Formats: sequence, C-alpha cells, structure tokens
Amino acid sequence: MPCNVTSIESTRRELREAMPVAKNWAYFDHAAVAPISKPAADALQQWLEESVEHGDTCWPDWAKKLSQARTATASLLGAEIGEIALVANTTAGINLVAEGLDWQAGDNVVTLDDEFPANVYPWLHLESQGVETRRIPTTDGRVDLDQLADSCDARTRVVSISWVAYASGCRRDLRSIAEIAHRHDALFFVDAIQGLGVFPLDVKAIGIDGLAADGHKWLLGPEGAGIAYLSEESLERLKPTGVGWQSVEHAHDFSHIELKLKTTADRYEGGSHNMPGFLALGASIDLLARLGIENLAAAILDITDNACSQLVDLGATICSPRNSDERSGIVSFELPGHDSNLVRKHCLEQGVALNCRSGRLRISAHAYNDEHDLGRLVAALGTAP
Repeated sequence: MPCNVTSIESTRRELREAMPVAKNWAYFDHAAVAPISKPAADALQQWLEESVEHGDTCWPDWAKKLSQARTATASLLGAEIGEIALVANTTAGINLVAEGLDWQAGDNVVTLDDEFPANVYPWLHLESQGVETRRIPTTDGRVDLDQLADSCDARTRVVSISWVAYASGCRRDLRSIAEIAHRHDALFFVDAIQGLGVFPLDVKAIGIDGLAADGHKWLLGPEGAGIAYLSEESLERLKPTGVGWQSVEHAHDFSHIELKLKTTADRYEGGSHNMPGFLALGASIDLLARLGIENLAAAILDITDNACSQLVDLGATICSPRNSDERSGIVSFELPGHDSNLVRKHCLEQGVALNCRSGRLRISAHAYNDEHDLGRLVAALGTAP
C-alpha cells in the first residue's frame, strides 16, 4: 500500500472519532454486523425528526440525498450511475442474476465450496430448472485457478465468487477469475460484502459483470440497505424482476399506465425505498470516500498484521492467508486447547467483540481499531478459559 505511517495513523484517528462504539468496545466483528458510523446515525436521526415533524413534505430532499448515495456508490466502484441498483441486501442483488437469466436445462453455475450461504442458495434453487451448481474446493480460502477453469465449460452461464472469504479472510484475484469466466462467455458475479468500502475496487478494469453487497459490514451502515452493480452489457442479458411502479420510465406520473421499463439498473427498485437506511448508508460511504479507500486498506492491513504477530506470541495458530494481496481485514485463528465458543463468550464479557466461524475464532478489524483495542483483545484472550 502506498501509505506511510503518518497517513495510516491520521486515517485511523479520524475514523475512530466517527465511531462512538470505540468508547465502549474493542470491536473486532465487522465481518458479522458492524456498528454504524456517527454520520450514519446522524442521517438516521435527521430523517426520523423530519419524518415525525414534517411528514412527506421533506421527501424531495430525501430523494436528492438518495440520488447522491447512488452517485457515491458508482464512484466507489468505478461504475456508471445507471449501473447501480439500491437493494435490500446481498441476497437480493445476487437474485437479480439468479432469477434474471434465461436458464436452460444443462446450464451450470461455478462457485466455491466456502461461500457464505447467500451466494449458494440462489444458485441451488435453480436445480428445478435443470441448472447445476458446481462448488470448487478451496484451501483456507485459496482458489486453484486451473481447477476453477477446468470446471467451466460451454454451458457455464455464471461464475460467482466472494471477493473476500467470510471465514478465512482470503482476498481473491478477481481479475484472473474474470478472465476465466469471460473465456467461457459467462457472467462474472462478485459477492463484495467483505471488502467493499475498505479495499480499492474498479469493476470496469477488473471485468466484473455484476456485484452485490449489503452496507452493514465494512461500509458501516445499517442492515437492510445494500447495493448492486450490473454492467450495461449484463443488463441487456437479464430480464427485469420485482417490477413495480418505480421500474418504469414515467415512475411519478401515476395516471400514465404503460409498461415502459427503465433500461438502467434502478428498474429493479420496484417499490418504496428503505429511505432512512439508504440515507445512512450514503453518509457512511461519503465518510469512507473522504478518508480514502487506499488509506483505509493500509490501516486495516497494518492492524491485522500486528494482530497476527501478537496472536502468534500468545500461542495462536493463524489460519488465514496473510501473503501480499491475499490479506484482508479478517483473521481466522485457533487457540490450541481452548473451545472457540467459550473463548468468544469470555471475550464479550471483557468488552471485546469477535466471532467464531468454521470452528475457529475470527477477528475482523476496521481501520479505526488501534493498539489500545488490540491490547484489550490480547488481554482477554490471555485469560480465556
């Protein structure tokens, strides 16, 4: 990362000031559900007060901020505004493709065996249409690209991969996977929830056709407000689903009934938005963008590298890949001789939030986590039963 120690500490300090949770917890569970940022909380509070005191007379202002959130999301991804849909969650974004392609019996989807269920069940649900889901084995999150390529064929319609593995924290080489998908004329879809907002991502340069992420993890927004990206080319290959009054070009002309669907991704936003959720998410995205995604990434890798070193000194076994670009904000580890669930319970009692996945302990540090947090983590682990 091109950031020096001064910029890392400046980024960490500024973000920490925007995270009230840091006053109460050493919070290392952002890969599950993150605490929301103060700008997000302020946006929620403002919407609540305006809604209570003024009703829908404030709706034009909310709609303007919603548009700004969409623009900020497009900028975050290197996408066009018309390629962004505001969706309820990652699952909803994945299903835009799973339910939108013209599947034929004998088609297949290629994914990995360590995917979070959100990126498995929408594809398995296609079995009734004769579509096969091929789950490729991984090793601590690492993908054998040759094996992945060998699993694709002329009937592969989608390759769907998590950018960062939720259990191991392995960050994948998306560009190489995109090339494999496109060699077979398949769409390349990315579940980006465990990296979006804190690691740089350019969907055009990489060759991503579709992407989804909820805002309640690294984006520091509330649950139930997520984003989906669908390239202009993929939009042409997908049928609209969830069609409603906002799916048409003349959405606000209620007396004009004509099924003239939008050609842009917001055609999937058929009904009313989760307005407070998206206003809060937009506020958090603005905060992260202002701090700089590369600065955030450098701060996260700095604290997780330090955490790994101290965990090893404590006797832990690091299970996450920590080489070069494979690193992420997620670190999976084992404490020999300890029950992971009991260790987690003990840590929570000590004001340290972490989690368990696949039988191992998992920390997921954000850019505002500092040495004080790390000290609390190590102390809690050191006294665990």
